[in-house]
Amino acid sequence: MTHPLPRYRTRVLAAGVAALAIASAAGCSSGGDAADPGSYTVWDPYPQYQAGSDWAKLLDKCGAGAGVKVKRTAYDTTDLTNKALLAAQQGNAPDVLIVDNPVVSTLAEAGVLTTTAETGTDTSTIQPNLLAAGQAGGKTYGIPIGANTLALFYNEKVLKAADVDVSTIKDWTSLTAALQKVKAAGKKGITFSAIGTEEGSFQFLPWFWGAGAQLTGLDAPQSVDALTLWSDWVKKGYAPKSVLNNTQTTSWQEFATGDYAFAENGTWQLENVKKAGFPYGIIPLPGKDGGTAPAPTGGEFVTVPVQDDTGRYGTSKKIGDCLTSGDDSYTAVSTLSYIAPTTQIQQKQVEAKPELKVWVDAVHAAKGRTSDNLGTKYPKISQQMWTAVQSALSGSATPQEAMAKAQTSVK
Repeated sequence: MTHPLPRYRTRVLAAGVAALAIASAAGCSSGGDAADPGSYTVWDPYPQYQAGSDWAKLLDKCGAGAGVKVKRTAYDTTDLTNKALLAAQQGNAPDVLIVDNPVVSTLAEAGVLTTTAETGTDTSTIQPNLLAAGQAGGKTYGIPIGANTLALFYNEKVLKAADVDVSTIKDWTSLTAALQKVKAAGKKGITFSAIGTEEGSFQFLPWFWGAGAQLTGLDAPQSVDALTLWSDWVKKGYAPKSVLNNTQTTSWQEFATGDYAFAENGTWQLENVKKAGFPYGIIPLPGKDGGTAPAPTGGEFVTVPVQDDTGRYGTSKKIGDCLTSGDDSYTAVSTLSYIAPTTQIQQKQVEAKPELKVWVDAVHAAKGRTSDNLGTKYPKISQQMWTAVQSALSGSATPQEAMAKAQTSVK
């Protein structure tokens, strides 16, 4: 399956925060179908998978393994957050809720979700950096079903024409030198998304974190360094001015023309790049001084909403465990085009498809956007960050001015 976007969408966060006041008054829920105690409801953000799909079959299998029938409802990601908040208020939340990872902290703060301690869910095999996206206040609210993230795709033909050896690209200096050679050879450098939405922040974060910056200090020198890098690339023609309006989809379409050396994009483009018609490769996004830059994690968490009847949690846990562990986890991440959250399943993925190794490495270095106890503060920080990126790349402010204004606005 190919995702035109990773499942994080900024409108989800905005909707969730806007609905927070409604949900904060939420009481407990009864869950499931009162007339049919053998039925458990599961809500997910995958409307593209209809009845009879591999995903729907997996849910049915997990329900059967837990001794119940699963009643599944699929919503668009935005609708799912709003529906979950409203359902909690009305006392009819689903038994299992699969929700975009940045929204977990919003739902947790609203009192909608149980903790893994309450349900007795074992999180010991989950990669800590992935689990962190669902943690707030020292508590964990669910388990990631899988993760996607970002890396650099490259066009071997363009790099060869520019006499660039991709193995020499280890940091910002070597990457910029490669872009310079590509431009000198009459080719195009790098394309990415710097649009004024969460997509822009999502794509900027690897460079931001790769400089050693923290989301609590948008005006720090490291933050300015990251924005200066992007701004200089646009000024020097290494990146097109279209990045200001590029979504990740339109950025990918630019790369797919075969004219660009590099594209920052995600796991969800793996099938598309195979159809592009030119030889390609993938390398991790480099940190400023080397190493793999932390990229933000996309992907959903399997959570258990609060219920009046706490006796339902045991079965809900079994359904969640089925989706996030063992062979069924492998089926889930394969169906959803994700990297598994456990080392065991990651190894199985790489054995089946060696090209996933670079993505496993990227996920190991990845970071949740709401990590570091940012929780519901993240959307406001992100909005100011993408606004700063737009200002600097358009030339209306210097990187330092843009980041200083962003930090002041956050405060």
